[in-house]
Amino acid sequence: MRFRARSIAILLLSTLSITACSSGGDDDAATTTGTASCAPSSGPVTLTYTTWIPNIEKVVDVWNKANPDIQVKVQTGPNGNGGTYANFFNQLKAGNAPDLGHIEYDALPSFRVQDGLTDLGSCDIVAQSQSKFIDWTWNQVSFGEQGHVYGIPQDAGPMALFYRKDLFEKNNIPVPTTWDEYAAAAEKVKAAGGYITNFSQSDINQFAGLAWQAGAHWFGNDGTNWTVSMTDDATKKVADYWQGLIDKKLVSSVPPWTPEWDNAYNSSSAWTWVSAVWGANSIASGAPKTSGKWAVAPMPQWTAGDKVAGNWGGSSTAVFKTSKHPYEAAKFALWLNTSTEALTLLNKEANLYPATKEGASLPALKEGVDFYGGQKIYDVFAEASTEVKADFTWGPTMTQTYADASDGFKKAVTGQGTLTQALTDAQSKTISTLKSQSIPVKE
Repeated sequence: MRFRARSIAILLLSTLSITACSSGGDDDAATTTGTASCAPSSGPVTLTYTTWIPNIEKVVDVWNKANPDIQVKVQTGPNGNGGTYANFFNQLKAGNAPDLGHIEYDALPSFRVQDGLTDLGSCDIVAQSQSKFIDWTWNQVSFGEQGHVYGIPQDAGPMALFYRKDLFEKNNIPVPTTWDEYAAAAEKVKAAGGYITNFSQSDINQFAGLAWQAGAHWFGNDGTNWTVSMTDDATKKVADYWQGLIDKKLVSSVPPWTPEWDNAYNSSSAWTWVSAVWGANSIASGAPKTSGKWAVAPMPQWTAGDKVAGNWGGSSTAVFKTSKHPYEAAKFALWLNTSTEALTLLNKEANLYPATKEGASLPALKEGVDFYGGQKIYDVFAEASTEVKADFTWGPTMTQTYADASDGFKKAVTGQGTLTQALTDAQSKTISTLKSQSIPVKE
């Protein structure tokens, strides 16, 4: 199961109202001051929670059995961009949003801009939980604002290199540790009759993770105005690198998440994939004939000896500002994303990789994986998760930004343009989109 992601330390508009936990009982709506108390409601509470996590009902049942006074009703739907986010916005407008919602990190800014989130920063139980989470994941839900929290981190997508160990060994090709070595390996793989990887022409989130690792800063906010810089030096470096591989026909351009994509890996024509932790399951399910032949190594580095990873994927559990029970909602969200019992079930049922520091020590994540030749692959991802930079910023219109960039990437892989031009066009269109939505932007 893919849970993509994509964000970090986001500075948002200071003019937005800041919501906080309710100060009272059942009839109290969330207040609009960041210093309000976060007191429990009086009497039994029933919460609604909307998500697309597979088999989430099994996890919520455990909570409901142990908490008769705080019951949670699950509502499931399509993934965020598949319709759930649109439903959330409509429900917020109508005043009937669920208490809790599943929101990916890169989508949180759009909900914040629309003032749709409860600020849980004044909830003691939330503030006291910060140390439990990997530092950069907390920045994703706090937007870098001290004392404010707009969701509870749920999962993360640290990136690493999946590679066909058998093919690399058979052809005496060293496993690349730098991007220069990766390009050299691509030449040798091509000579051996394969492609080193498929370049994704439509899932821009992977490219964002690669740019993130390189030190890119796509968005920023000075407290009033947004800036958009999808062609900064780091991003150009990444774009030029992959453009070179495309021009030399060292990578294939099979559309991701298609039968053709699976076949490229299942037939051994594609030898590596720089992907997130959830990719382990994607390869295993899409390329069953290659079981036992894969291994995982750290991402190639731009400078030899560095230890920097990108991130692709991840979600939060947010409390909407219309919730009358933010304390109880926060309590459930914390249990869902910090308790060993819940994290174990989430990993088992949905392949979620925890955002907590202790999550990496779950028994299921310390075992060898047969598909990967018995390698304890999650040790690699646990290390990578500590190496993700905490200053990559996402903007408030990412769905449109991804679509615009994808249009250009599709042209670039067919020789009708370049990746840099695609990013330049996406930047221009993103600025226009922000302006059209009356979101202050500085050019």
